[in-house]
Amino acid sequence: MVSENTLIDEIVSLCKRRGFVFQSSEIYGGFNGFFDYGPLGVELRRNIKDAWWDDMVRRRDDMVGLDSGIIMNPEIWKASGHVDGFSDPMVDCKDSKMRYRADQLFAAEIKVDGDSLGWVCLLESISMQDEAEKKAELIKRKAAKQGKLEAVDLRPFDELTQDEQAQVPSPATGKVGALTEPRDFNMMFETSVGALKDGSSTAYLRPETAQGIFANFKNIVDTGRVKLPFGIAQIGKAFRNEITPRNFIFRSREFEQMEIEYFIPQGEEVWQRYHREWIDTRRSWFGSIGLTSEYLGEEVHPKEKLAHYAKACTDITFKFPFGEHELEGIAARGNFDLSQHQIHSGKNLEFFDEGTKQKFLPHVIEPSLGVDRTFLAVICSSYQVDEVEGEKRTVLRFHPRVAPIKVGVFPLVKNKPELVDRARKLYSNLQQRWNVIYDQSGAIGRRYRRIDEVGVPFGVTVDFDTIEGDGSVTLRDRDTTNQQRLSEEDLFSYLEEKINL
Repeated sequence: MVSENTLIDEIVSLCKRRGFVFQSSEIYGGFNGFFDYGPLGVELRRNIKDAWWDDMVRRRDDMVGLDSGIIMNPEIWKASGHVDGFSDPMVDCKDSKMRYRADQLFAAEIKVDGDSLGWVCLLESISMQDEAEKKAELIKRKAAKQGKLEAVDLRPFDELTQDEQAQVPSPATGKVGALTEPRDFNMMFETSVGALKDGSSTAYLRPETAQGIFANFKNIVDTGRVKLPFGIAQIGKAFRNEITPRNFIFRSREFEQMEIEYFIPQGEEVWQRYHREWIDTRRSWFGSIGLTSEYLGEEVHPKEKLAHYAKACTDITFKFPFGEHELEGIAARGNFDLSQHQIHSGKNLEFFDEGTKQKFLPHVIEPSLGVDRTFLAVICSSYQVDEVEGEKRTVLRFHPRVAPIKVGVFPLVKNKPELVDRARKLYSNLQQRWNVIYDQSGAIGRRYRRIDEVGVPFGVTVDFDTIEGDGSVTLRDRDTTNQQRLSEEDLFSYLEEKINL
């Protein structure tokens, strides 16, 4: 079993070594908060997006799709509140010039029998409580203080009083008084549109895909023949100038979202019912790509932490190696967004309900999911190190639906032309349906290990019984390592059933 302390490091190493994820601009020293996806990474990402689109859009009668622009009229971001309010609290260390998000910086006062010995300060992590307690013990020993060490109560830096903040040491230097007071930092990336670079040319890379949906609401209603309730789905890139991008691809500055705005009638009971339905729908979907209930949880946002317009928000969480964090947020946003865009654009965005003969601005339920976070969750839940016949094996137990490569095809040996020709023909036939690989290099056991490490669920071997006997091939299952012989016709039927859910 892999310990939590080393698991994420092993996963990052595997992603680089086997071509899933690379640091962006690596040959120039990298670029913090940006990542590139290699040959296997693009396949896994595409499969995740295709599974989401198939289930959330194509297989539903109440959903349509959209692909809006990354750069839109900046008035959209003024209307939505992003220009004035899309910010995180930022803290600087005046000595080291390091920059932190205040809500990810945790501090605690160290006390012995009521007497203060100073403060400790750490960046948020799964082990920060243990680290803080060790530091507290060290401070007590250095002070040669007798008595009982009080419980170490870590609190976010932005929830401390100004007097308390002034006593907190910098996590970079340990110097008290080096940290600035928290201040708002707008996370939108600015750009310029047109030949002139002045205030009139300022635009923004979108920080979310949702506003493109709201801005196109009237276009969809006028052209899509939609009836309430209905949803508009979009997959697309978004950009946030994160203060401290971290935890590999979990929090980055360029990412991709899979987002739905599901429009519903007004009414307290109505939104509560649809909100719960969407939570259940999305949890069930995660199971369909291999994220079972043991990894998932729910976190209900307390009322005092909701956005002023939100009626409710529940996060579906995932147990990452670095702690349990949000995987998908499902919010009941009321009709705030449509109201704002109606006011700022001067265009009537009301929906006419044929059933009730009423005009109104629909309310909305928003399930919002990151492709990159889902990618990371799939990798983390799939990664295992076990033993096969006494030999250590690294394996990615991807669900066949999202596995980057579905099947590996092997001739038993490479120096028999009849075996190679038969294997090549089978490989070509399988290529017509799925992404498959062909490998004739090395012992068959070693070839199995190679495909196990990149998560290929099935291996097919063409051997002497194939060409001299009944034409059957050997199918090996990645997870159990069990093998069975199947005719080519039965092989295709079996794979169809397991892969194309």
